[in-house]
Amino acid sequence: MTSRSSSHAPDGARQRFPVVIVGAGPAGLTVGNILRAAGVDCLVLEAETREFIEQRPRAGFVEEWAVRGLRQRGLAGELLERAPTQTECEFRVDGAGHRFRYTELTGHRHFVCPQPLLVTELVREYADVRGGAIAFGVRDVRLHDIGTDRPSVSYRCADTGERRVVACDFVAGCDGARGVTRTALPAERTSRHDYGIGWLALLAEAPPSSDCVVFGIHPGGFAAHMARSPQVTRYYLECPSGDDPDNWPHERVWTELRRRLAATGAEPLTEGRLIEKRVLEMHNYVVEPMVSGRLFLAGDAAHLTAPIAAKGMNLALHDAFLLGDALAARLTTGDEQGLRGYGAASLRRVWQYQEFSLWLSDVFHGASSGDPFRAGTTLARLRRLLASPPAAAAFADLYIGKHADY
Repeated sequence: MTSRSSSHAPDGARQRFPVVIVGAGPAGLTVGNILRAAGVDCLVLEAETREFIEQRPRAGFVEEWAVRGLRQRGLAGELLERAPTQTECEFRVDGAGHRFRYTELTGHRHFVCPQPLLVTELVREYADVRGGAIAFGVRDVRLHDIGTDRPSVSYRCADTGERRVVACDFVAGCDGARGVTRTALPAERTSRHDYGIGWLALLAEAPPSSDCVVFGIHPGGFAAHMARSPQVTRYYLECPSGDDPDNWPHERVWTELRRRLAATGAEPLTEGRLIEKRVLEMHNYVVEPMVSGRLFLAGDAAHLTAPIAAKGMNLALHDAFLLGDALAARLTTGDEQGLRGYGAASLRRVWQYQEFSLWLSDVFHGASSGDPFRAGTTLARLRRLLASPPAAAAFADLYIGKHADY
């Protein structure tokens, strides 16, 4: 999809909804469900098919506060009741494993809920249960008059190619890092950080080889192991920025995983067919402010956090709770307080998670940086984290997102 912000909408078949939501990911669908529960009509526009978004591999860890927020809004209850939970992680360094039991320190845990399963449940609830309007496969989405009190969104229908125009009161931009709604805001509003490395993201058709998340801190590069289901495991391998996944055939992948995740007494990795292999560029950005007229950005459209700390989907849900509740209040009671404070409330947590991601990246990648000073400070941080109760407690709070709105 492409987006242009113009002063007026073109001619075309016209509709009206109080809210148009661009993007059917966790943020957009959660906002839509909140609005439908409040009796507010909205339209979700999605570039992909329903089948695609229900299968697209993405993040898999949901923090406990986010689970509570979903349950409070009547969303994903059965799915989350069945979701496995994790209460600890393991750092492997210099051939030794060190367990970090963050639930003992915080009382909170992670839920293992791959994004495709959550999206499937959210779109079912929105479209099939709550009767929300949604258009899949749309093309050439454009925003119009977002600086006025009469914004609109136009798009081309997947079936007919007809351009349709939707008048609305508000637009929720929830279409991700490569979406169209960010282009309606000036580029100078975006703060960026590039880590200068890549991660080879892998899905293996193999049972997990550990009962928790494992972080391998190794001079040859970072590695990670994360359960996704009893039959599928997510792995990451640090690689050069811009690397080609074809440079990583099956045998090389498993050789590097075994090397970087090695630890005395650890169970051997269960090898399996690689069903996904792509390189992720490690970079972050934040759009400030997240609001322009009647356009409100949420999730990766507003801020991208590299998967270093598994915060992206959690931030998307945090935005969706704030924005959905605020829009519902404005459209049902006229209360504008939530919308006025939305950007500032979101950004407090966004910047906390960005800072934590930056800190954790130094821990993960210092040993492989080629810089003896960085390698030495990495080991110092790990020793402090594993030996100092105050340092462990502070890390655990941010890792699980217990206190993130300072």
